[in-house]
Amino acid sequence: MASIASMGVGSGMDIAGLVQKLVAAERQPAEQRLIRRETNLSVQLSALGSLKGAMADFQSALSSLKDISAFNKRTATSGNTDLYTVSAGSNAVAGNYEVEVIATAQSHKIASDPFTAATDVVGTGTLTFQFGDPTKPAQTVAIDAAHSSLEGIRNAVNAANIGVRASIVNGDDGYQLVFASQNTGLDNALKVSVADDDGGDTDTTGLSQLAFNASAGNMTQIVAAEDAEIKVDGIKVTSSNNTFANVVDGVTVTAKKAEPGAKSKMSIALDTASTSTAVENFVSAYNELMGTINSIAGYDAETKQAGPMVGDAGIRGITMQLRQMLGGVIPGGEFKTLADLGIKTQRDGTLSLDKTVLGKALSSNYDDVGRLFAAGAKVSDPQVRFVSAGDKTQPGDYALNITQLATHGVYTGNAPVTTTVGDTNDTLRIKVDGVSSSVITLAQGDYTGEALASELQSRINGDSALKEAGVSVSVEFDGSRFILTSDRYGSGSSVEILGGNTADFGLPAGAGTTGLDVAGTINGVEALGTGQTLTSSGGLKVEVTGGDTGDRGSVLFSHGIAAQVDSLLTRMLDDKGLLSSRSKGLDNQVKDVMTQRETLERRMQMVEQRYIAQFTAMDTMIAKLNSTGSYLNQQLASLAKLGSNSK
Repeated sequence: MASIASMGVGSGMDIAGLVQKLVAAERQPAEQRLIRRETNLSVQLSALGSLKGAMADFQSALSSLKDISAFNKRTATSGNTDLYTVSAGSNAVAGNYEVEVIATAQSHKIASDPFTAATDVVGTGTLTFQFGDPTKPAQTVAIDAAHSSLEGIRNAVNAANIGVRASIVNGDDGYQLVFASQNTGLDNALKVSVADDDGGDTDTTGLSQLAFNASAGNMTQIVAAEDAEIKVDGIKVTSSNNTFANVVDGVTVTAKKAEPGAKSKMSIALDTASTSTAVENFVSAYNELMGTINSIAGYDAETKQAGPMVGDAGIRGITMQLRQMLGGVIPGGEFKTLADLGIKTQRDGTLSLDKTVLGKALSSNYDDVGRLFAAGAKVSDPQVRFVSAGDKTQPGDYALNITQLATHGVYTGNAPVTTTVGDTNDTLRIKVDGVSSSVITLAQGDYTGEALASELQSRINGDSALKEAGVSVSVEFDGSRFILTSDRYGSGSSVEILGGNTADFGLPAGAGTTGLDVAGTINGVEALGTGQTLTSSGGLKVEVTGGDTGDRGSVLFSHGIAAQVDSLLTRMLDDKGLLSSRSKGLDNQVKDVMTQRETLERRMQMVEQRYIAQFTAMDTMIAKLNSTGSYLNQQLASLAKLGSNSK
């Protein structure tokens, strides 16, 4: 406000104080109204923040229940962790087994003949490493003049990072180059082929000194490749490494130490404890949410206090939707409602949990407990797997009919003239799933049909362009011809010989048969097939892994109560959801209050100026009247003196 401290000189009144009081009196009703409104808006914003936090906490509690994978957990216990450990996947069947570790796996190691020094030159050319498992791609390392010594070859092999570790051992007889497979077992046994720049690939001079295979070679085996071996309930099982995956369906055993004759119990059980804890957390978080809602939108009859958002239609709608979902029925399983698990709604709207009922349900039908909570499906055909569903996929029983099974792309060769690889028939180029290889060179030698199939598969899958694209083939010899099959399913799967000189093996240039996508209907409506996956227009996705065409049973799908509630909360908490919209609306009202404050301030300034003008005019008039009065008094006094003098 403008300073009015000099006013009142003419009248002698405290006009400055009077103006301030008059302005304050006029300001007060509007000021109080804005304060009340601003306070109310602030309380509502705070209440919405509390509600958002409680809803987010409740949604977090749903994370362990909304996905069917949460109900696929198993506990696995080893009777002797010094000998082996165990883990179990979602498809493991509960039970007890007897385990005995007979042997652990070993890596293959081969050594060169001794050299005088680590700097001795060996030769130049290429080293090709192949492994006992024919499906593993061959790996080639170029050895140039800069890497032609024992040390150089060691460094080149290690830098290639191909699954083989090279080292030099300085023994009593001299320096020996050692190649060791980085992985254990017979599948990783080493074979080393040499393309020697001196022209002799198998003699004992130049780089060919490093040639090795199981029957003959210039290097010496110092540690044999060995598979691990265990017995489960007396049944022998082997593995190329110390891990035995699916030794029992869904169960993985890892051997630590061999001790033949030492048997111990392995136990697999359903992980009901973690599920029980997740359900308890769900009930607790829901009750906390209801407590928050009651505090901000309810009425306490005892204290006669109403929450800041009592009667709010939006919050009432949220509460009604949550209660409807929690009271919903999920068809198709033993447990159809939360009440079947001992979860009931109390008079105050909170939930109660009977742990005894829940425990019995988890013990009797663990899978159906999962279906009640999580989005999932029960599939009647064992060769059909439920993959996923969309948010808009409607619950129900979906009939499945397959009109075409997915197939691989296949190239079928002609009858081979020979299975001997020489310098006139050792190269080919191939295209797999639309990806072209570089020139592939086969190792020369005499092969059986099966051995040449392994050589072809290893060399093709070892091609850098195909590996980078993640495509591969399997090659088999059926007794009369070679068959090359893409490892992929569907219309994107294909195998084509682009060129080379492998016609002797019945592999002339040309394209094979392209793969087919699965085709069929879901609930009578044509579905989209991609590879082995079939997807309905509503987003239900299944994988057909085998079987026949025709009626393939049904897929009983449900969203599950926890999945439905999670979807609702996601919509509510979204930036464009109800709560965000309400918060933005309140924020806009707060801004409106600020605007009204600015307007009020401008109006009060104008009122003050009006009062100042009015009191200034009054003060001036009083000053003039006072001046006139003083003049008249002086004149009257003068007249009185004149009268006295005349006497």
